[in-house]
Amino acid sequence: MKYRLVCRKCGKTIGGFAEWFRQDQLCECGSNHAEAVYTTDYRLLDKLCSSDTEPENLYHYYDFLPIESREGIVSFGEGAVPIEEWSFLSDFARSKYGVDCRVVVCRNDLNRGTGTFKDIAASLAATLFSQHGVNEYCLASTGNAATAYATYLAKAGVKFDVFAPNDMYDETREAIMATGQNLTVSTGGYGQAKAEAAEFHKEHKVMISAGNIDPIRVEAKKTLVFECMRQLGRIPDVYMQAVAGGTSPIAFEKGMREIAAAYPHHKMPKMLLVQQDTCDPMVQAWEWAVENGFPEGWEKHFPSVTPRTRISILTAGTPGMYPLVGPIVRNSGGCFLRISEEGLEEYGRIVKKERGIYMGPASAVCIAGFYEALKKGDIRDGNLVLLNTGEGCDRARWFRKAIDA
Repeated sequence: MKYRLVCRKCGKTIGGFAEWFRQDQLCECGSNHAEAVYTTDYRLLDKLCSSDTEPENLYHYYDFLPIESREGIVSFGEGAVPIEEWSFLSDFARSKYGVDCRVVVCRNDLNRGTGTFKDIAASLAATLFSQHGVNEYCLASTGNAATAYATYLAKAGVKFDVFAPNDMYDETREAIMATGQNLTVSTGGYGQAKAEAAEFHKEHKVMISAGNIDPIRVEAKKTLVFECMRQLGRIPDVYMQAVAGGTSPIAFEKGMREIAAAYPHHKMPKMLLVQQDTCDPMVQAWEWAVENGFPEGWEKHFPSVTPRTRISILTAGTPGMYPLVGPIVRNSGGCFLRISEEGLEEYGRIVKKERGIYMGPASAVCIAGFYEALKKGDIRDGNLVLLNTGEGCDRARWFRKAIDA
């Protein structure tokens, strides 16, 4: 077997996903935080990350994904999306702030499943479920994960129940219903939807998502690090994204630990994670830690906020992953940034004018964060800056209308 799941809390080796699923995704110590460790020679990454390769999907990195067979792979061609150079952002940095940087953008809206960064995780989940005989699954989601999992699990023949907050976009509801999967819209927010999903899991004995530390999500999303090496030939100096739950930063850190085995001179990029001012609990927690000099246990000090945002996929009011994400950001030399949701469509207009595309609202939060980072001096001469954008406007027609207004 090329991998083992290892508990991050007690260090016990659990085995593979067959054992993990049988144990209801829990270690004997009660922790649900497991990580895949590979026996594959990490020097193989040198070949897989060669610029001469042209992947069809994320399974190009099969040797570093937790599946034992290429049979039953569920894919729509996700994961091999372009990392584009957006020179207009570099030009702005140079002309406005005198900062000579290079800006590249991971175009997750070009994933061929549902057009978001959730597609790679849904693909790996559907593949694992298919290979291990998992017939039912449930999760709570604000939108993108729900759509991706509904699409991929339908293709795998896995019954899926999704629990959504009451502010889910109508377009997202329509997309989920079109797959034939089951959608329950809560009368409350994301917190209530999660509680309802947990109750459904308990009552019906249906496997439930392990959340942002789900090793399926982490293993899929870590492949962005490999794609940086393949497409850019290096790791960026700065990594930016809009953040709600925090799986992608956790996954990027995991990928960096693996890539270091083949490329020990590459270092973790400075992480600049962005939230809008209408739902910014991680930013508030970070500001408290900075003001108090990062006292012992600072990472466990975070607020719960009531989201006031129209961006339904960024409505994690209680940042349960902050104790993991906060230290990753600090160790990278990065920070959390706050941007104003008011006027966010202006950044969508800039991208439309310069690139001819409509980015979704969460992607616009990331773009706005770049401008804020320049203002605060968090981007410097010589930096290669990667913006990990989330989605396009297909399921946020209100934002597209705002861009065109």
